[in-house]
Amino acid sequence: MMDLNHIRDVAVKAGKSAAELILSAKDRPKVAGYKGRANLVTKTDTESEQLICEIIHDEFPDHGILAEESGSSLPESTFQWIIDPLDGTTNFVHNYPSFAISIGVYYHHKAMVGCIIELPANHVYTAVKNQGAYCNDSSISVSTVNELKKSLLVTGFGYEHGELWERNMILFKRFTDMTQGVRRLGAAAVDLCHVASGKVDGFWEFDLHPWDSAAGVLIVEEAGGKITQMDGSAYSIFDNQILASNSLIHEEMKQIIND
Repeated sequence: MMDLNHIRDVAVKAGKSAAELILSAKDRPKVAGYKGRANLVTKTDTESEQLICEIIHDEFPDHGILAEESGSSLPESTFQWIIDPLDGTTNFVHNYPSFAISIGVYYHHKAMVGCIIELPANHVYTAVKNQGAYCNDSSISVSTVNELKKSLLVTGFGYEHGELWERNMILFKRFTDMTQGVRRLGAAAVDLCHVASGKVDGFWEFDLHPWDSAAGVLIVEEAGGKITQMDGSAYSIFDNQILASNSLIHEEMKQIIND
């Protein structure tokens, strides 16, 4: 297999380049379109994605890419880069300080490298399979909270206000009642990094896409956390729901969700 540390370095280079582009546009008027009633897309999303893809293709022309805005290229490649060029676009448009760039690298469908840049703070989260997780080159780990009643959780809501949205609203109320609070930041990649670094103890969400979690799941696992579907079964980035935790409160969260 190719040198995973080199792949990580390229992912970080691509992410930091895109971060510069995004932050330079932060205070300028944003040209926003809509992929749905509340699902914004900006010129910056597209420009960030193009820049990331160019850097990847320059270094690894035979690697595949699955990106939120442009779709899939070279889908048969054993290496796949899965990219969200701007997670939390709505936050970005409103200058709310929680958005990110997410780059996950998969080899034969297994997560090998993750890089998430949390903006506008410019926190660089990285993980390489079996090498631990880091934020700005400092090792990170999940929290040691072992009771749900002592935990702080985070969740997200999809753009479509249908059955899953209604179910999640019920869970939001239930977990808020049982824990020390539930936060909703609006960027799944940031949520997963906050689990990995122990800022929150657990995260759940419906209506996810592969690029929302591709990098974050590896960062959480390498930080000592646990990732499953909400019923506890094995998680794939192509599932549309996720349960992530510090592992210590995972069973309690799963039981509440499935009651």
